[in-house]
Amino acid sequence: MDPISQGTIGAVVPQAAFTPAKMRAAAFLGCLAGMAPDLDVFINSPTDPLLFLEYHRQFTHALVFIPVGAAIATLLLHWTVRRTLDLRESYLACLLGYATHGFLDACTSYGTQLFWPFTDYRVAWNNVAVVDPSFTVPLLVLVIVAAVRRRRAYAVAGLIWALAYLGLGVVQNQRAEAAGERLAASRGHEPQRLTAKASFANLLVWKVVYEYDGRFYVDGVRTAVAVSICPGASVARLDLSRDLPWLDPDTQQARDVKRFRWFSDGYVALDPAVPNRVIDMRYSLVPNEIDPLWGIDLDPEATANRHVRFVTDRNMGIAQRDALVGLLTGATCPG
Repeated sequence: MDPISQGTIGAVVPQAAFTPAKMRAAAFLGCLAGMAPDLDVFINSPTDPLLFLEYHRQFTHALVFIPVGAAIATLLLHWTVRRTLDLRESYLACLLGYATHGFLDACTSYGTQLFWPFTDYRVAWNNVAVVDPSFTVPLLVLVIVAAVRRRRAYAVAGLIWALAYLGLGVVQNQRAEAAGERLAASRGHEPQRLTAKASFANLLVWKVVYEYDGRFYVDGVRTAVAVSICPGASVARLDLSRDLPWLDPDTQQARDVKRFRWFSDGYVALDPAVPNRVIDMRYSLVPNEIDPLWGIDLDPEATANRHVRFVTDRNMGIAQRDALVGLLTGATCPG
């Protein structure tokens, strides 16, 4: 999730575990340790634009690295709280904070390599959006109040809120997937696979993507008291021989497509609007649209050792904002 969410959840766990006299120092260490795994964003290359996709949420987020990451954080941060916490207490605070990071990221749809180095499988439980103020703001308020008043009860309440919200996300995800399966059946489709992902900053509207007969179908599902379907569009699954017949399999661009396919869990297609652009079908600002947040551009004239270009588009225009509001309010979803 975003750094504020990671720091907040990293703070609340040691805050709830330490005595009132030490909870501020413990929360401070837990907050910084909770954000520390995302320092992997600095692993990048000016010549290889996909390198960061391989290393973000990789070893720094793995379960086996938690004790190591906590030890590094302790060595760097203990001096700031040495008058309040001894070294063992600082390590415990950092350990609790650091340990929250990978699990919270795994709750999102982006995918986290929790079991590295044994597998590069990206765990994604899809029960919360990557950015969700409804999760973060109440938790942040409780963490601040707990620190100001030195009352563990507020930190415990924050933990309860976080777990309850993530639990609600599990229920909503299951409802969205079930609705997607019903929708596919109504079309006479038997999906090879289907996934539901929370849309930006809410647990109400979900993006459902399923694969059937060589195509991806994208729809929105509104999981209010009653479930509503927000029909979308479809596009053909990427077929290199059909979509990019000029691409030599021995070139760097072909290898980059393979890397991008792994990162996207195979949910890749050719952008209907941009020639030679391969897109990740799992994400868009408006859940029932094929409007990717990122993709890779290929160049037929590129040399054999040249990489693809990684492109992003996270800007929400007025039309997209209105479309998302229409889905959230139910105005554009039939009952």
